[in-house]
Amino acid sequence: MSGLRPQPTPVNRAAVVRAAVALSAPLAVGFAVDRPVHGALVSMGALSGVIGDTADAYRMRIFNIAVPQAFGAVGVTLGTLVYAQGWLTVAVLTTVALVSGMISSIGAVASASGLLLLLNAVIGSGLPLPRPWWTAPLLLGLGGLLVLALALLGWPLRGGAPERSAVARAYRAVADLLAAAGGSTYDERRRAVTQSLDDSYDLILARRARDHGRNPTLVRLLAQLNALVPVVEAAPAAHQRGHPLPTAIPAAVRTLADAVERGRTGPYEPHLPLPATPTERAVDHALRHATTVVLGPEPDPHHVDDRLGRPAALGTRVRRTARDVLFSEASWRYGLRLALCIGLAQALVSIVELDRSYWVALTVTFVMKPDFGSVFSRAVGRGLGTVAGLVVAAAVLAEVPRGWWDVPVMFLLGGLIPAFSAKGYAFQTAAITPVILLLSDLLNRQGIGLVRARLVDSLIGCAIALVAGYLLWPESWHSRIGDRLADSVDQAANHVALAFGTDAERGERARSRRRLYRDLSAVRSEFQRALTEPPPTGTRAAAWWPLVVAVERIADATTAARVRVDHGAPPPTRSEVDEVVRHLRELAGDIRSRGEPAAVRAPLEGDESGVLEPLRQEVTAARTIASPSPASGTQGP
Repeated sequence: MSGLRPQPTPVNRAAVVRAAVALSAPLAVGFAVDRPVHGALVSMGALSGVIGDTADAYRMRIFNIAVPQAFGAVGVTLGTLVYAQGWLTVAVLTTVALVSGMISSIGAVASASGLLLLLNAVIGSGLPLPRPWWTAPLLLGLGGLLVLALALLGWPLRGGAPERSAVARAYRAVADLLAAAGGSTYDERRRAVTQSLDDSYDLILARRARDHGRNPTLVRLLAQLNALVPVVEAAPAAHQRGHPLPTAIPAAVRTLADAVERGRTGPYEPHLPLPATPTERAVDHALRHATTVVLGPEPDPHHVDDRLGRPAALGTRVRRTARDVLFSEASWRYGLRLALCIGLAQALVSIVELDRSYWVALTVTFVMKPDFGSVFSRAVGRGLGTVAGLVVAAAVLAEVPRGWWDVPVMFLLGGLIPAFSAKGYAFQTAAITPVILLLSDLLNRQGIGLVRARLVDSLIGCAIALVAGYLLWPESWHSRIGDRLADSVDQAANHVALAFGTDAERGERARSRRRLYRDLSAVRSEFQRALTEPPPTGTRAAAWWPLVVAVERIADATTAARVRVDHGAPPPTRSEVDEVVRHLRELAGDIRSRGEPAAVRAPLEGDESGVLEPLRQEVTAARTIASPSPASGTQGP
């Protein structure tokens, strides 16, 4: 199974050190003041902070760690108030699960907040935490604050470094894309550029509503990122030439990347070949403009290119988000699935005598996170990871005396969490399991007897998630690639009409293009998730791959055509544009229906030497892939 193979990602050494210190230091303090239970709770709060410590930018670390900690405090308070209350505990945890599932659809921070809300509610309802009721949330919050403090230590010295590094990575990704133009690795490089731009814009725009117009560093980085967009738009046209660009072009972009990362300015004249065609002029013009922005003087905050639009006011975004959550079928569906699983898990442990069986609901909470990946693959990974983690925990509980020896053991195990988390879910589970077990042992002193009970509880939780959260919901068995891909094709049709319309502004075209490539990135993520599902879902998902690639090529061909028109090529006629748009609408309909396409299709016609000819070829190829096979009479994907 692909989900069980370690991902080739680098280890963040700073995160490893932070995790090791944050998890072991509270234990040392607890033993020093003869309050090991309090130290264990602080370490448990630090564990939640370590899991959420995934951002590069310092301001984003505040949101990623502090906001979920606030929800976690609410969760553990509710759990503590209904500890050992029988069916009242079942009702409260089920309601918390519904809220947790619904808010998880908002975004990454909300998803982590929903997870910690439910996670801490389960812990509070299943473990005998210190009294009064406010003690546990206070200690857990202190652990999260410790992780946050350690994460922010470098802020005074490296305040804007993560943002500059993100923009520089985007420039380097574009340099690799230009170097790959005309070659077989172009598609792979283009996907890397899309991801890098998405990450960079998310990072910059996350601060933009508050800082834009006041923070000169942010204004400059935003201008530099926007200046990269025309270079990206010129890349598809360069690729369609069929032969590599001169090496001086990607070398110039790498020089700009170094300047962005170091914050360097000053005179620089890129040595570029003399342009002769519309494509060459597009690349030359885009590079010289980027050079001026990167190495030129500080931009005027009131005249920075704002083509992507500023975020709405905070109140507007809150109201819009609340409305989307309350009236979203997807958020209700996931909330109900999670509530059903948690309700069943808690009802089971209320009826059946299981020793400290809060771990059943804990397992369900981790597995039932479809925004983190396939429920099926996570259930399998959770089971295997738990077994591996229990082996480590059994050895520690059997051989290491309880007391001060727990501090160096926790230092070593804590550092493994960020290192293993980057490798995949099963590896993360294997690292987290012994940490939670050791902390639990400090709270209830069950020793090695915990191991067998936790294994049984984990298997029960995985079974509940698979049956009540997966098999009982038919949409879980089917890939959503087709529906998402059809939406992307509709967006491609809108983008074609906008790109060659006479009334569209450049900023509007840029926003449309970003939406299209973001949609395609989401389709690719859905494709990767679907591949981890068991047959026949995973097998059927693989059949969509040629069409996913075909739609990505349509987006590239549209961008290339628009760039050539902007730099001197004759524009297409209105009828040519309308014909392409009509065929794209029909393609979206074919994908949604998965039935017989129109019996008679007129071929795409137009000027074979015009700018839209490559686009027409890509649309024709996509429609052929989506059409029934003449030999078998069956639909493709």
